[in-house]
Amino acid sequence: MRTLVLGYAEVQKLLDFPGLVPAMRTALEDLSAGKVVLPPRQMLEHPTYPGLIAWMPALAAGGGLFGGKVISVYPENRRQGRQSHQGAVLLFAPEDGQLAAILDADAVTAARTAAVSAAATEILARPEARVLALLGSGALAETHLPAMLAVRPIREVRVWSPTPGHAESFVRRMREQVPCVLRSAAAAQEAIEGADVVCTLTAARQPVLSRSWVAAGAHVNAVGAATPGFREIDSETMAVSRVFVDAREHCLREADDLRVPLAAGQVREPDIAEIGEAFAGRREGRMSRKDLTLFKSVGLAMEDLAAAAYCVQRAKAAGIGTWLEFSGEQVSR
Repeated sequence: MRTLVLGYAEVQKLLDFPGLVPAMRTALEDLSAGKVVLPPRQMLEHPTYPGLIAWMPALAAGGGLFGGKVISVYPENRRQGRQSHQGAVLLFAPEDGQLAAILDADAVTAARTAAVSAAATEILARPEARVLALLGSGALAETHLPAMLAVRPIREVRVWSPTPGHAESFVRRMREQVPCVLRSAAAAQEAIEGADVVCTLTAARQPVLSRSWVAAGAHVNAVGAATPGFREIDSETMAVSRVFVDAREHCLREADDLRVPLAAGQVREPDIAEIGEAFAGRREGRMSRKDLTLFKSVGLAMEDLAAAAYCVQRAKAAGIGTWLEFSGEQVSR
């Protein structure tokens, strides 16, 4: 059995947003239509070191995609300049279970997360949105910037980071790559006020976005707080927004951005829609120019598999990647 292996740089090269955004939209439509089996993610903390491993399986519509993602999460790695998330996305052949492809999980995750935000922005943000605020300046900011430019005519980008030097470094690095004005902001409020689209991409444990800072008619992609104990959005913003999620069950279990205002009675569960329902036309998205819309994502294995399948398709067409004789043949005894 030959297995295709795609490393970080190869995945980065292959996952383009013009193709990836529609793939994420289709995956989330299938999820909301009940065509995807998506068990809860399983996590195992290491007893000695400050990290964990997580396993996220999924089975797609009709059994065409079958596999999952295995990653380690070591937040302290950032202090040593190493990746905090490391692992692989595994695609299996559904007909016989053979391992078809192994892809670098960090590159897949960063690209598919931004593509999901872009798909949501495409139907929820006002068409003329021109000012983008990025809260956070790490790997997710690097993918969200071109993803937002792919779906809206962004002309100004404001970047804030809890570490000011990181935001300034991001702006210097990205200025030559995008056709818009970039500047660092000294405070989150400075970045958010007047912005048409806001992406929160931090590892914050307390809200970094306040309702009083957000302009009428803005759209927010709440991305960074994907597990219990982390929170980026204040309850007042959740209470007044038209809220959409990637997967209702997973967000209600894992996203404190939603769980806190729900417990306080500031948000009602029936008012939370899945973005796949909006893609399919079963739930209305933006209803007026003054609506504050918010998309909350926690990241899904189905997104990883759909992105990996798209990446593998492009790799085979371009002759990119390494083929390994990964498993042997069964020997009769």
